[in-house]
Amino acid sequence: MPMLKRPIAFLKDTSGNTMLEAAMVTPLLLVLTFGLVDFATMFYVHLSMETGISQATRFAVTGATKNDPDNPSIPLSREGTIRAAMQEAAPTLDIAAMTFNFTHMKPGQTTWSSGAGGPGDIGRVSVEYDWEPLTPIVRPLLTDGKLRVRVESSMKHESKWE
Repeated sequence: MPMLKRPIAFLKDTSGNTMLEAAMVTPLLLVLTFGLVDFATMFYVHLSMETGISQATRFAVTGATKNDPDNPSIPLSREGTIRAAMQEAAPTLDIAAMTFNFTHMKPGQTTWSSGAGGPGDIGRVSVEYDWEPLTPIVRPLLTDGKLRVRVESSMKHESKWE
């Protein structure tokens, strides 16, 4: 009987249970935490782009231009002005990594033409940005490990520019 007591006592020993439970739960909590951070970051990028493109388009419809930050005496093109306004409205995003597309439609037309347009035209700006998640588990689910975020804004230009 004394030899049988030892294995039973060993089986009833619970001194390592906490460590085993922590080892099983910790990876799940980390994946959940980083997943939440990824979702919040993706949401932030999308909202920043929406706000930025809206602000840039509002500025562009006036026909005003901004000066080149590197050469303050030289005004930027209309497209450059829209990019600069977007950079000011969304300073935490990398504008160089964004793909801008400028189109416009003249009054009475039904097709879009390339370029920012002129007075009285309807201008449309679309921007694409490749967002890369932090969590390595999410990357294989996305194309090339990135999610393409696309925003678009259209507004009618003022009929007279100064």
